[in-house]
Amino acid sequence: MSVIIMILLIGLLILVHELGHLGAALLFKVKVDKFGIGLPIGPTLWEKKVGNITLVVHAFLFGGYVSFPDDDKDSELAKDSPERLMNKPTWQRAIIFSAGVIANVICAYVLVLLTAFMWGNLPSGQFDSYVKEIVAEKTQSVWESGMQAGDKIIEINSTPINSKYGINLYAMYSASFDGKVNEMTVSQNYEKLKSINPAFKENEIIPQGAIVKLPSIPYEGKIILSKNVLNTVELFKPNEVKLSDQQIKLRDEIKDKKFMEANGKYSLNDLAYAITDGKKPLEITVSRNGKEVKLKPLYSDKDGLIGITLDRKEKLIPITSIKSAFTESYRYLYNETKSMLIVLKQLFTGKIPLKNMHGVVLITKMGGDIINSEGIFYGILLTAVISMNLAILNILPIPALDGGHLVFLLIEKIQGKPVDEEIMNKIMTVFFSLLIILLVFVLFNDIYVLIQPLFAAK
Repeated sequence: MSVIIMILLIGLLILVHELGHLGAALLFKVKVDKFGIGLPIGPTLWEKKVGNITLVVHAFLFGGYVSFPDDDKDSELAKDSPERLMNKPTWQRAIIFSAGVIANVICAYVLVLLTAFMWGNLPSGQFDSYVKEIVAEKTQSVWESGMQAGDKIIEINSTPINSKYGINLYAMYSASFDGKVNEMTVSQNYEKLKSINPAFKENEIIPQGAIVKLPSIPYEGKIILSKNVLNTVELFKPNEVKLSDQQIKLRDEIKDKKFMEANGKYSLNDLAYAITDGKKPLEITVSRNGKEVKLKPLYSDKDGLIGITLDRKEKLIPITSIKSAFTESYRYLYNETKSMLIVLKQLFTGKIPLKNMHGVVLITKMGGDIINSEGIFYGILLTAVISMNLAILNILPIPALDGGHLVFLLIEKIQGKPVDEEIMNKIMTVFFSLLIILLVFVLFNDIYVLIQPLFAAK
């Protein structure tokens, strides 16, 4: 039921977007031929003519459109008819092309505002994280750190922890013996090796049977995660390189040793990589009985786990008046939109790989899970965020999207005449095809993420 509710909510956003275009077109007395839900790919599920407009529902539901006589070469409407979109003033066409985006922005704010009034709260995006239980094996460092059940984790590696997954991210990126090292640290450790083993050159294979002294190596340096990474709007990309299989094998052989007997396979450089890969400390400060307590450094295991379960409690912003409902709704939507723009920038700059790009299928599944676990209000708020996402994506200056139409209008205004219709149609066709390819790619990503656990379970 929660997934069905999420599907209906997302369907509402598509409908709102297209109604925005339709409403603006009718306002300026532009003739509309079709109002479609879904993209005209594959079979048509339902079709009915209401007045002069044909309502259509397509099987490929991921989208929608409003069709004008200008889109149909065989339209019987006269080329110079004032009902044609192309014959309307530039400013009216700009409003018609922007109306879907405007409708989505208004819809997003209304959804947040309704939530504020009905719930009486809005999420702050900040969480208090408490240690629920220590479940690590007795040999793990968490037992020696002084951590106790009930501790509130307030800081890791001098970074305040108030995001939902901040602790998990620090633990994951601080995995011990993860096969990755910083080359600057490798160079420093090579100099240590060289100083106590001056007979060997950097890339010389150390003769079999030779005894090599190993320096005392402190743990790898602690990592620091930015606010964007902790808020999951940016991927953490450490400046590290991977060890070779040979270097990993060597690392495991010499662990905790002061000397090693060479087997004729490794160089001093290999040793430098091997001794560098170790543990990354987590320096945690907790709040206990109203006092801050700095724990002894602890370390994640090779899987990025420290061996605790958490109890997270989100701080809610109470809505105390009509004014606070409006201002807090604006603040909530502003912060979420800012995060979306950061993610979009990461995608365009390649900092987030395309394999991490997902669409409506996964969003629907996640939305259903959120409604099921957190309640309907979180589902409505997610819908508001998706509505803003639709607005942002549609206003991008890409042909086949609303922003692309606005670009052509801008070119028309600058050169004093419309862009050649044939050229414009060719550009639109190319970008529409690319858009469909992207939708299929994203759909594949979504399905892969959903079915991957099934194969992993087998």
